[in-house]
Amino acid sequence: MAQSTTIGADGAFQGSQTALKASPTYQAYQILHVGFVVAPIIAELDKFFHSLVNWDMYLAPVIASLSPVRGHRLMLVIGIIEIVAGILVAIKPRIGAHGVSAWLLAIVINLLIIPGFFDIGLRDFGLSLGALALGRLSREFGS
Repeated sequence: MAQSTTIGADGAFQGSQTALKASPTYQAYQILHVGFVVAPIIAELDKFFHSLVNWDMYLAPVIASLSPVRGHRLMLVIGIIEIVAGILVAIKPRIGAHGVSAWLLAIVINLLIIPGFFDIGLRDFGLSLGALALGRLSREFGS
């Protein structure tokens, strides 16, 4: 039976790429990378259509009063910012992930001001930790 052996630098590179893709750490990076690109873009597009939820109820009145843009229009501006953040994670995950993590912490603060949304604040805190983990993994695997 004949065996194929790859010799040389090209073969070593192919072997290291295969090993990298099989690495659980790299796979975790890929999962987080795809998740923090797709989920924010889908959720934020919904701010324009309200198919999933009425997003306006998640804006604390005291936060809204700090902005010159009011109510639903403010949520549309936030939606655009978050879509841009998702795109930034797609092309520059090291930068975008840290930005998304900080943004999620700001959302947590907003949600803690509104009675009855503490569970969503806790979820967003967990998402912030996931975005921070993506940022850390991006130092190894991303750009």
